[in-house]
Amino acid sequence: MTFEVEKYKIVINEDSEYTSDSNDNVFNYAKEYLTESDYQLPTKYGIRLLENEIEINSVIIGAENGATGLHETSQIIEENRIIICCCDSVFCLALPTLNLNWKTKTDEITSFEILKIDNGYIVHGELEITRIDNNGKIIWQNGGADIFVTPDGTGNFNVEGNTITVTDFEKKTYKWNLDGMATR
Repeated sequence: MTFEVEKYKIVINEDSEYTSDSNDNVFNYAKEYLTESDYQLPTKYGIRLLENEIEINSVIIGAENGATGLHETSQIIEENRIIICCCDSVFCLALPTLNLNWKTKTDEITSFEILKIDNGYIVHGELEITRIDNNGKIIWQNGGADIFVTPDGTGNFNVEGNTITVTDFEKKTYKWNLDGMATR
């Protein structure tokens, strides 16, 4: 995926085969923010920052538990930072340094997507819907009877106004307000 922010081009690619200190990597990165684990991390994203088509910075990020994929709502690019879901966590990287501002584990398994709201974000995870503030602090988390994925993978998460609507695998629908309280 490629994004343009002011004078920068940001290129994000899955690079799950990346291994620290290996000569066989497709790309080498200036920085690494990889969760230490006894297991191979299921998803790693390489992020490259270019100015006038010249790479000026790069980073690879990775976390544990469930694998994630890049799509329209898996990241938010702001003027001075990137907020991106990767496995069980959300990473916030400063622009243009790509320094790690914060990393928050937002789900026990996988964080699928993130949406901007006033004073923070809502994260759609496999087991939990999580509200975090602009600094990555968890405000609240709510779970359901089953995973927050529908069998056909469509139409199961929406934030509209003050209402979050999510459907689980058994097609039970949950509604919460932005304070995490159940609504009808």
